[in-house]
Amino acid sequence: MGKKRKRRESGYKAKVALEAVRERKTVSELSSQFSVHSSQIQAWKRTLQERAHEIFEGPTPAKREAAREAELYEQIGRLKMELEWVKKKLPSSTETRRALVEAEHGGLSIRRQCEVLGLPRSSFYYAALPESEEDLCLKRLIDEEYMRHPFFGSRSMVDYLERAGYGVNRKRVQRLMREMGIVAIYPKKTTVPAVGHKIYPYLLRGVKIERVNQVWSTDRRLDRLRFTLRTLSDSVAAVVPAAP
Repeated sequence: MGKKRKRRESGYKAKVALEAVRERKTVSELSSQFSVHSSQIQAWKRTLQERAHEIFEGPTPAKREAAREAELYEQIGRLKMELEWVKKKLPSSTETRRALVEAEHGGLSIRRQCEVLGLPRSSFYYAALPESEEDLCLKRLIDEEYMRHPFFGSRSMVDYLERAGYGVNRKRVQRLMREMGIVAIYPKKTTVPAVGHKIYPYLLRGVKIERVNQVWSTDRRLDRLRFTLRTLSDSVAAVVPAAP
């Protein structure tokens, strides 16, 4: 394997070439001083003499083009980053984005505006169909029955509509009730444990009771009822004076 060629920096080459141009030392002395072959020193000297005038000239057309190209790439990168930031800040609603498109804009086509807004063109051109007469009739019947029986859910509404001669499935009734904002009124779960409260396990689950006095339990609901009645009677006695 041959010896690896040593690469010199441009500043080092310029320093050696300047010493050669000054001619204060011979090429052999410079070769010994800088550890560079004499032919290489002559080549660096010749290059410096031939291209020294470029130092005092302005940038060449190639350099100007390269600088312009670098500036354009920088602008493209910055605009791309700003576009991504704007897309993240846009509202997620399709209707809101559709309102931002300007169909009469002379500089940007609808296709380009949809791309910038992240909106499919099919969503921009989409026009919702009007409500059908059948759906309007079903909604009227559901509303009337809901006013009479507000506890009816989708199943009861399906049964009512079938008795009225309208064969519809439950999913359609659910959709119509959802569009109307109708929800059945019924008792909901109100006992919700507070955060941090300990839930005690039921210790008798799976236990076989086989002998007397194996398990004892108590129920305080009757005591609470007696306490409530006693409190109520005391309050009535305090309000109503005793008979003379």
